[in-house]
Amino acid sequence: MKLEILPVLGIGHVSEGDDLPALIATAAPWLRDGDVLVVTSKIVSKAEGRLVDVPADGPERQAARDEVLAAETARVVASRGTTRIVQTHHGFVMATAGIDASNVDKTRLVLLPKDPDASARALRTALRERFDRDVAVIVSDTMGRPWRNGLTDVALGVAGMDAIRDHRGEFDPYGNELQVTQMAVVDELAAAGELIKGKIDQVPVAVVRGYLTATSDGGAGASALVRDAAQDLFSLGTAEARAAGMAAAATLPDGPGPTPADPAAIRRAIDAVADVVAPGTVFTLVADDLRAGLTAAVPGWPQEATALVLGSPPTPVDPSDLVRFGADLHRLRIALAVEGIPSLLLPPPGASTASAALAL
Repeated sequence: MKLEILPVLGIGHVSEGDDLPALIATAAPWLRDGDVLVVTSKIVSKAEGRLVDVPADGPERQAARDEVLAAETARVVASRGTTRIVQTHHGFVMATAGIDASNVDKTRLVLLPKDPDASARALRTALRERFDRDVAVIVSDTMGRPWRNGLTDVALGVAGMDAIRDHRGEFDPYGNELQVTQMAVVDELAAAGELIKGKIDQVPVAVVRGYLTATSDGGAGASALVRDAAQDLFSLGTAEARAAGMAAAATLPDGPGPTPADPAAIRRAIDAVADVVAPGTVFTLVADDLRAGLTAAVPGWPQEATALVLGSPPTPVDPSDLVRFGADLHRLRIALAVEGIPSLLLPPPGASTASAALAL
């Protein structure tokens, strides 16, 4: 495969109501069937009128921007100072819901397109029907990435090609079957286009040539890239997850849950507090046979408990260690609550008072 990345020059300023397909076709009469058109979402938003008026400066501007952000936010993922990472109504997780104040008059803000997939389809259809160019279209925008510095462009909308190249079921050169490899090819193409477009060069459109041999209709668009909430292991920022866990700990019943607790989830909770408990404090998920024996032998222990965690403080034990051990127990209960596991603090499982147990 040989790829070319070509800038589309001369589009100029885009305003509300402009005929974006005509602007692109006029600036790039050299477009070929099978090209991938990477279009910055900002000019799509401008043409579609996704603009709001705000004061040019002062506290009134920030207040207006906060109102716009709240309207564009489906949920807050994380907050640090004035920074807000949110999930938009499209499902994208990004800073300030993608609201942009660059390359626009100071009295206006640019919002993301209402439906980027629909915008990509409309642009593709117009170029095909009005200008006889059968191209794929990617509507792109810039995002940050968890755990990595720097920004990169990703696809918000796509038409004319699949968003994901699924390699599952294929075999590598060593004969290993690929189990989870799904490449977000439209994100890769969006990032490639950004190498040509830049941020201050006023080149809002790029063409990637050589990737596709033919376009295709159908597919889920860029919405296929939005991870399902049930599969999202990092749906909240760290501080927000802790707060949610503490709130859950305050509302979960003080007793074993109605269904068996997942041993893997219990171990995750134990691991989560391993670095914050007192040195020497140990929490152990006991084996089923030991749990059954203990709950049968110790008066007052709930027979309905499906799991048992034993805890012991550092030895030798002094009063300050016991205070810290009590705090460590509640840290574990919070970590269990984050996993959705209610618990009951039990009396010591034997003669020793320097121990405790949680029934789950």
